[in-house]
Amino acid sequence: MKWLALSLLLTGLLAGTAAHATEAAHVRASGAWIRVLPAALPAGAYVTLHNGGDRPAVLRGARSAVYAEVMLHQSSSTGGMSRMRMVDALVVPAHGTATLAPGGYHLMLTQPKQPVQPGDTVRLQLQFADGSTLPTDFIARPADALGAGR
Repeated sequence: MKWLALSLLLTGLLAGTAAHATEAAHVRASGAWIRVLPAALPAGAYVTLHNGGDRPAVLRGARSAVYAEVMLHQSSSTGGMSRMRMVDALVVPAHGTATLAPGGYHLMLTQPKQPVQPGDTVRLQLQFADGSTLPTDFIARPADALGAGR
């Protein structure tokens, strides 16, 4: 009888843990790349986030050992004027995707601690609203790159 009670208790604990998995545990990153600009100009980081979970995941930003500052931004163009603004969060819908791409949402990387060259891999820790992180490797591409594979 004790074994049955212990077994049921452990099953309940494991089920509870799975039900409360972190946001990052449900998110997969693909096509991660960085557009490297000359000198110490800010770089842009782009990625597609896929959320396989039943709840939205909220990207709050990122951090990097290579860049002093990483900020979540959104670019837009209205009436021929391009604008960029910092945003607090980007929602990755449940069973959906959110794309950080040129001309839209992106991560702005400033003050590199070391030179980053095309072909380098830079790890960013994507940070979610619940405090969880998703380590993601970004491939550095030249300034004229249009996407992850170009």
